[in-house]
Amino acid sequence: MLVLRLLNVVAPAYFLCISLVTFVLQIFVFIPSMFRDPSTTPLFSPALLHGALFLFLSANALGNYVLVIQSSPEDLGKDLNLGEGAEVADWLDGNRSPGSALPSTHFCRLCARITQRHDHHCFFTGNCIGSRNMRNFIMFCLYTSLACLDSLVAGMAYISATLSMSFADPLAFLTLLPHSISQFFSGALLSSEMFVILMLYLWLGIGLACAGFCCHQMLLILRGQTRYQVRKGMAVRARPWRENLQEVFGKKWLLGLLIPVQNVESSYRRQKEK
Repeated sequence: MLVLRLLNVVAPAYFLCISLVTFVLQIFVFIPSMFRDPSTTPLFSPALLHGALFLFLSANALGNYVLVIQSSPEDLGKDLNLGEGAEVADWLDGNRSPGSALPSTHFCRLCARITQRHDHHCFFTGNCIGSRNMRNFIMFCLYTSLACLDSLVAGMAYISATLSMSFADPLAFLTLLPHSISQFFSGALLSSEMFVILMLYLWLGIGLACAGFCCHQMLLILRGQTRYQVRKGMAVRARPWRENLQEVFGKKWLLGLLIPVQNVESSYRRQKEK
């Protein structure tokens, strides 16, 4: 448990550091290298378009990241009647179902909350993912993967121009790291160039991980399931996939796709207001 709590603090700091390094490299290294002659650069030049695209992706990724943290799961334990002699610890195995409880609730040891439609605990946000912040979490994964892909392409273009090498051969990227390490220790490669090369592989790994996780999460949503339900083998009521999507993304899904906005209110809150 101590290791998990430490990871819950270190992981968000690690993500913010990677985001800051990526932003600095894009704005102060990659994009300026695309301008050959700033005085004759047209308004819709590839460099300006790339800069606008990167800022759009970064703003959405960071905005949804903040909303995931702000939209903390509701502490249902304050409002639910757990029964005489019942403790919050009884929820740890997910098997106890008090009379006033809602389905798919789960107590998280790290958050110390009972979360409605609990999916998993995300260490990179330091928060549980549930009904209130699921849409923002998916948008965060989507735009993070796109921002990493954009940075990967820009970094490869920068390395290609700096080191006068071509990535036309598919094996060139695979052999880039071992070849660069040997050149770095022989003094033929600068530390700044080696750092960019290392970041290329980091962007590739983070981008693929976020893209895969986003696709897996979307598949579960279409089925009307959560990761917690799958892990516990819980049966779910079969519903049309359109209803499952609308429950997570709401009716104004296009607005949330373009700009980071607050997620729709949870069904538990609407039920409580009725």
